[in-house]
Amino acid sequence: MKIDQINQFSQSEFIDTFSGIFEHSPWVAEQAYVHKPFHSIEDLHQKMVEVVRGSGHAPQLKLICAHPELAGKAAVRKDLTHHSLNEQSGAGLDQCSPEEFELLQSLNAQYLTKFGFPFILAVKGHNRQSIIQNFANRLNHEKTVEFQECLEQIYRIAQFRLETYANA
Repeated sequence: MKIDQINQFSQSEFIDTFSGIFEHSPWVAEQAYVHKPFHSIEDLHQKMVEVVRGSGHAPQLKLICAHPELAGKAAVRKDLTHHSLNEQSGAGLDQCSPEEFELLQSLNAQYLTKFGFPFILAVKGHNRQSIIQNFANRLNHEKTVEFQECLEQIYRIAQFRLETYANA
């Protein structure tokens, strides 16, 4: 999809198309729409990131909490968005051994207990082992550092998702 096509979208077409770029958070697309015209997919991404950065702590926390755990309960129930399902299976999380699955469940629980929000990692380019290593490393962070890291990971996820539209 070319940026010229995107710039011609009505507000409802834009929101329908890009509401899933930020997981379960159509408000990002709604607020980014007013920044049309976009010069490129990268510009669209930057405008969406600016919406999140300017939204304040409470909406950012809600955005973080809208993300599913990696290999978590939603994945077991097959209750992931199309984007999340593709991303997690692309990293091999749908092929975990029982031991890996149990370890990821334990890491999810430890992380949620310590920080109060789910672990987020842009898993493109990762495998199960590198995801587990990231989990273990990030459990040592302070909450404020980890909050910002989650947002940075969300921005990367959004970038990857937008790139799929650009290449479609």
